[in-house]
Amino acid sequence: MNAPTASRPGLVLAICCASIVVVVMDISIVTVALPAIRRDLGASVSGLQWTVDAYTLVLAAFLVLAGSAADRFGRRRVFQCGLAVFGAGSLLCSLAPGIGWLVAARALQAAGGTMLNPVAMAIVATTFPVPAERARAIGVFGSMSGLALALGPILGGALVDAFGWRAVFWVNVPIVVAALVATAVFVPESRAPRARRFDPVGQVLVVVVLGSVVYALIEAHSLGWTSPWILGLLTLAALGVLALLRHEPRRADPLLELRLFRSVSFSGAIVMAVFALCGFGAFLFVTTQYLQDVRGMTPLTAGLCLLPVGVLVLVLSPRTGRFVGTHGPRWPLVVAGAALAAGGIASAALAPATPLPLVLATFLLFGIFLGTVNPPITNTAVSGMPGSMAGVAASLASAGRQTGTTLGVALSGVGHGVWWLVAGLGACLLGLAVLSTGRRAAATAHRAAALFDELSLQRSTG
Repeated sequence: MNAPTASRPGLVLAICCASIVVVVMDISIVTVALPAIRRDLGASVSGLQWTVDAYTLVLAAFLVLAGSAADRFGRRRVFQCGLAVFGAGSLLCSLAPGIGWLVAARALQAAGGTMLNPVAMAIVATTFPVPAERARAIGVFGSMSGLALALGPILGGALVDAFGWRAVFWVNVPIVVAALVATAVFVPESRAPRARRFDPVGQVLVVVVLGSVVYALIEAHSLGWTSPWILGLLTLAALGVLALLRHEPRRADPLLELRLFRSVSFSGAIVMAVFALCGFGAFLFVTTQYLQDVRGMTPLTAGLCLLPVGVLVLVLSPRTGRFVGTHGPRWPLVVAGAALAAGGIASAALAPATPLPLVLATFLLFGIFLGTVNPPITNTAVSGMPGSMAGVAASLASAGRQTGTTLGVALSGVGHGVWWLVAGLGACLLGLAVLSTGRRAAATAHRAAALFDELSLQRSTG
């Protein structure tokens, strides 16, 4: 069933943008509150890592499932459910009496968030049926993600300074209530003509793999890499990957469409998404604590120090999107990789007494990186894909970003060496930018697209 025309498409776009802002901002807004949370709740470093990763891990694991559920049960209905769950989780976060309760509430909050991110994109796409208008609307929607991620620490710092760390969570509640009312009034219901089937086994395996890896990375710093518990978790993750490789090709509608990975462009985009946001997740987690715990800044001052990142994202993201549309994704990806590598190297030299202008100049490199990386990754993921697979490809790219953020925070406990890891991720991004955007990569994308066209023809005539 196609979506009825929205009476106020601009307002629908604003509602969807508000949802993506609160979901993505809650990845970064909490980082500036971590020192206050540690003091108030007596949390360990691993407890702080779980405060961030419980959120991003659930987002990464259930994004694709939420999109399929919305196609089947109705996008507005699932969107409203996501808003309600996200609001309830935010309220519980603000009331958490201990770090364990906070981590559990963050997971609930993220469960609602999974029903907002991909579903809002689908609502935007169906609200604007004219291709040119749809492209502009999706461009606006996409830019909100990077902007929210970068500006989260600034808003978080202001809230923590004025009201305490719990404010970064309860501030979501009135926004969610307003969005719920506006959605009921202005957003039309829509469903996909053909909803993908659920893949419960695949979903369980994805959770097992991601959960095992993240738990091992976080807890290995206290238990040791040779701990039987850590080795057992890594073995479980490896077995989960093998099970996915065996199970998914047998499904008509697999959760992870492995045939997409026959495209070098798509495979490169997913790996780049993981590497890129792994670097930025580590940057946010370590930097906000460096500014407050090492340099003694207030949360607001620490957040304002990250303003150069937000400004550059605001300036560069739309221009990068236009550049990708006319010249392709290679050069923005090269710039992003070089900036991330340079940012990692420069951050490794930061010390408690480093002059603040040099610190801010280092942050500029991360702003250049984040402002140029997201549009080309999405473009590379869907490049050459048939329309029937574009949504799945984009959802998997989003899941790759969330997975990267989760891993970046999990790896942040390695100490000062995290910056050399970030530099290495930038170098890998630079190499993948070249490998995944050439003619040979494009040829593999076209072959993968032809495979899906053939499968669609068989289904329609079968």
